[in-house]
Amino acid sequence: MADIADFANDLVQECIDHHLAARVAAKPKLAAASFLFCECCEDPIPEARRLAQVGCTQCVSCQAITDAWEARHAR
Repeated sequence: MADIADFANDLVQECIDHHLAARVAAKPKLAAASFLFCECCEDPIPEARRLAQVGCTQCVSCQAITDAWEARHAR
């Protein structure tokens, strides 16, 4: 059976959720611009990749390594 503490906890959680949602909604949306240089190895990212994959931050080699690592550790 719920008591006053449970109701207070629910109210606080609702308030936190509301404020977090408002904060996320207020964040400016980032422009999906591709990096000129890979964030991992700092090699230039070819223009064809930047145009084909808008918002890319890694070269093809580093992205393949990242994808393989994420697939291996997704469990």
